[in-house]
Amino acid sequence: MSETRKRKRVGDRESRRGGESRPLAPSATRPVAHFDKVFEKIYRLVLRIPRGRVMTYGQIARLLEDRYSPRLVGWAMHATPHDERNIPWHRVINSRGGVSTGRVILAEPDRQRLMLEAEGVVFDARGHCDLSVYQWSPRQRAARARLESLRANKTAARSNAVDKAVKKTGTADKKSRTRGTRER
Repeated sequence: MSETRKRKRVGDRESRRGGESRPLAPSATRPVAHFDKVFEKIYRLVLRIPRGRVMTYGQIARLLEDRYSPRLVGWAMHATPHDERNIPWHRVINSRGGVSTGRVILAEPDRQRLMLEAEGVVFDARGHCDLSVYQWSPRQRAARARLESLRANKTAARSNAVDKAVKKTGTADKKSRTRGTRER
């Protein structure tokens, strides 16, 4: 087969696939707005992370929806807008407890680690923090709040039950006392 026929076949395949060799032009059908919505969900969650605590890319992906990947969370952190919200992108780390920005921020590869250390996060010699100490979960916070409210409800229910029992006992004692005096 001649070289021109081979090129023609390759060109035909590319046109059948929709011209993958050309860059996609922005259009109304491209889901750019969808990524903005997903990124905003991620940013809202990251804004809740307290100082001195961290979350992992995978943890955020699991909390939002299982169809999102940790890599998408990383893209969102890399695209963090510089606005008045001041999103704490540095509080999101990898699943080993290490920072992953060394290859992304070439001018300051240790910037994320330094920012976390300034907030009190301690890293070991390998550059990892202890996730059992520093990892934050909004579900733990919600579960703790629910547990405290249940305890308060149980305490209130117990005191109400004790009050009712005292009232019943007091009424029963009066009845037994009055019966005893009648029989005598």
